Amino acid sequence: MAKKKVTAVIKLQCPAQKATPAPPIGPALGPHGVSAPQFVQQFNDKTKGYEPGLILPVIITVYQDKSFSFILKTPPAAVLIKKALGLQTASGTPNKTRSVRLLMHSSRKSLRPSSRISMQTTWTLQRRSSLVQPAPWV
Repeated sequence: MAKKKVTAVIKLQCPAQKATPAPPIGPALGPHGVSAPQFVQQFNDKTKGYEPGLILPVIITVYQDKSFSFILKTPPAAVLIKKALGLQTASGTPNKTRSVRLLMHSSRKSLRPSSRISMQTTWTLQRRSSLVQPAPWV
């Protein structure tokens, strides 16, 4: 079977189980001829195991025949930290007002699951690229 020709690679951040064809998904996929409702249905089905509303980066590969595939990434570190600390939003004025002060020695146990997710993904990416040896603590 011949390889499909890639016409576009789209990077988005979508909420798990709550994606809709509305912006930003619809306008990002529309110019490439990809059906936004079809992507949204597949994305929401694939994210059933995640907490609803958790922001997930997704890389969508669009092929010449207007078909697509996508890869889910782990949530950004900022999203995981806000979730662990119980914050709804970060500070509205960065470097002026603080919403919370993060001290690693006091909140190490509450952040441990988040850091494990990030370290596991980093280790997997490093092993795939085989440019960097896995860290000894993983």
